[in-house]
Amino acid sequence: MTPSSEFWIDIGALEDVPPQGARVVKTAQGCVAVFRTAGDEVFALDDRCPHKGGPLSEGIVHGREVTCPLHAWVFSLETGEAQGADEGRVGSYPARIENGRILLDTRRLARRSAA
Repeated sequence: MTPSSEFWIDIGALEDVPPQGARVVKTAQGCVAVFRTAGDEVFALDDRCPHKGGPLSEGIVHGREVTCPLHAWVFSLETGEAQGADEGRVGSYPARIENGRILLDTRRLARRSAA
């Protein structure tokens, strides 16, 4: 085990998330949407749009962005920042793929409750 591996949790197989789709991970502090791009990159954001609370996991993934299903706000999957004329952001969390499994960094998830 590498020193930092103790902070990463396995949330499932990459194949469990469809390309350009998402999966919801429930945490004690709320839901996190884990997205898979067409290029098999993974990103994790809060699953609640700051505009009207829309479930981002049900949005449209395009490139490295997701469009909220309620009012079409667009968020960067990398940073959580709203794009274009919209202002706002959602929390983003480190995610990676290791041996075909999606891992989330628990340190950032733990800080989520303090924010």
